[in-house]
Amino acid sequence: MKILDKIEEYLCICCLVVMTALVFANVFSRYILHASFSFSEEITTNLFVLLSMMGTAIAAKRQAHLGLSIVTDRVSPKARRALLIFGYGLATVFSAAVLVYGILMVRSEYVLGQVTAAMQWPEWIYGCFVPFGAIFMTIRFAQITMKEIRTPADQVLTEEEVKIEEAAEAAREKEEEMK
Repeated sequence: MKILDKIEEYLCICCLVVMTALVFANVFSRYILHASFSFSEEITTNLFVLLSMMGTAIAAKRQAHLGLSIVTDRVSPKARRALLIFGYGLATVFSAAVLVYGILMVRSEYVLGQVTAAMQWPEWIYGCFVPFGAIFMTIRFAQITMKEIRTPADQVLTEEEVKIEEAAEAAREKEEEMK
């Protein structure tokens, strides 16, 4: 899934660069030229939607979503595994629902011929960001769910143990880079 890793991260980089450039140009234009770009807010807001969804997918890939580890760290490994599978499974179902309803939203925007306020572009163009991002979210949450299902209960780590493992892995990678 290396191609997915690259797509997610490059899309986030592109979104941030474009958003930063647009906002900077608009602020410069507003204060120096005393004129504002009407389209910059529209594009920035919609790119933020895409950025948020892709960021959610990246966080899911890294298992970096916030959670109440106070509960999972205090139960048996078997119960911890069950809770993780339930949580990630629920996140997968939610992401799939966002995908389905996002597709319905885009279809509705297309059929109704809705256009954006500033640029008068078809609304479905920006609306496609929702199902597009939801595809990545669903894939990532499904991957984590499957990983947890395949992991034996005695190998499920607590939040603290995960951090220790990640630090050790980062140290190994840094050591390999230095060779």
